[in-house]
Amino acid sequence: MTAPNFPKHDPAEAEFWNLRFDAAFTPWDQGGVPASLQSWATRASGNPAPRVLIPGCGSAYEVRFLAGLGWQVSAIDFSPAAVAQAKRVLGPLAGHVHLADFFADDLAGAPFDLIYERAFLCALPRRLWRAWAVRVAELLKPGGSLAGFFFSDEGEKGPPFGLHDGELEAMLQTHFTRRQKRRPTDSVPVFAGKESWQVWERNA
Repeated sequence: MTAPNFPKHDPAEAEFWNLRFDAAFTPWDQGGVPASLQSWATRASGNPAPRVLIPGCGSAYEVRFLAGLGWQVSAIDFSPAAVAQAKRVLGPLAGHVHLADFFADDLAGAPFDLIYERAFLCALPRRLWRAWAVRVAELLKPGGSLAGFFFSDEGEKGPPFGLHDGELEAMLQTHFTRRQKRRPTDSVPVFAGKESWQVWERNA
């Protein structure tokens, strides 16, 4: 997919993403629920129903799947165009999606049992990554999970902005212990061969 000639904006600004959703240019969008999440969440289901946050939710296909497991799901995005797209995708479940800033807003439901990561960290400029790690630790309860997909690439350009070797571990090791890491089999082309499914547990 060839990118349109968008006006220049910082990816930290909502307008950067509004332009792309309004133009239906979303090469990171899988159009469904990744197999790794389906497998892990199905095994992890239990009572009480986990409270889940999906930051930078985009089209938010995962909401329907997780809500179908009985989980309490809140999906947020700071892009009005992304929120509108997610509400269209979800129809009757549109109430799970909210316009909110992951870094600045008080988020209902915190502390969460799970924060699901899907193309949010790699959408953020690298200058915000330390703040992301701090915020994730704040929003998760002890024993909760940060689970999802992490994009690695030694290049500097983005988005997507790729993690360099050891960078994720350096950001998370103070408050988290990694429990899983493996290659997914159904990556979209923009992430293929460069992403891993990981589960990190919030330390007590």
